[in-house]
Amino acid sequence: MYSMSTLTPRRTAILTFIRDRISEQGQPPSLAEISEAFGFASRSVARKHIVALAEAGFIEVRANQARGIRLLEPHAARQMLELPLLGKVAAGVPIDPGAAVAEHLMFDPRMFTLTPDFLLQVAGDSMIDDGILDGDLVGVKQQSEALSGQIVVARLDGEVTIKRLELSTRGLRLLPRNPAYAPIEVADDRDFSIEGIFCGLLRR
Repeated sequence: MYSMSTLTPRRTAILTFIRDRISEQGQPPSLAEISEAFGFASRSVARKHIVALAEAGFIEVRANQARGIRLLEPHAARQMLELPLLGKVAAGVPIDPGAAVAEHLMFDPRMFTLTPDFLLQVAGDSMIDDGILDGDLVGVKQQSEALSGQIVVARLDGEVTIKRLELSTRGLRLLPRNPAYAPIEVADDRDFSIEGIFCGLLRR
């Protein structure tokens, strides 16, 4: 499960369905109507999604009422940020948010320090001292330049990696944040490019 501010595509659709029903009919749908609209096998499945929406702060559910759903933020879905989660990126091919998309996820943009263009899944433990763990989803703002000290998504000899960038008179290095790994010296003759900068992370 993601942060409480995060909605899956299915829950975003349910929230939109609730909003549209209130707008069109002046009252929220019942659990039975939500189940029918989304093809759920039972109302308990719909209830699970409604509870998640309530916990995330998008709706309020009044007990013992068949139509007890109330919107807390009528325009919340319009303010959400939709990001593509990229699947495997072929070696040697620049990251393209329009390609290799595994799925799209919705987030509150306030979760990120900068507005990201896409998400990547972290593999490995080389950045654990910066709180970036294996399996985390990192938000990435696509750009080809970065400042020394920033965490970057870089391509080195066809492989994509997440490291901290160091620029000095000695040259360019990619610094892991785990003492078990050595810094990577980037010589002038190596195929290197910055794909983007780190904007924040999400943990399943």
